[in-house]
Amino acid sequence: MSVIMKKTIKLVDLDCANCAAKMERGISRLEGVTSVSVSFLAQKMVLEAPEEKFAQVLDEAVKVIHRFEPDVTVKV
Repeated sequence: MSVIMKKTIKLVDLDCANCAAKMERGISRLEGVTSVSVSFLAQKMVLEAPEEKFAQVLDEAVKVIHRFEPDVTVKV
């Protein structure tokens, strides 16, 4: 059984609430994502994925974030 890892990731300069919703939808479709929540107001993302796949899932999530908002800085 795999352990689910949960991390809160800061999204600096997230400027668009609509983009945040699109990011959340896109990231939720990635393989391995158990749960994701992108908060425009809090400027953060809470990501859950299996521990052994977490780094890979996070890399893919960052690509999705930058597709919608290229200027966002992702701080783990």
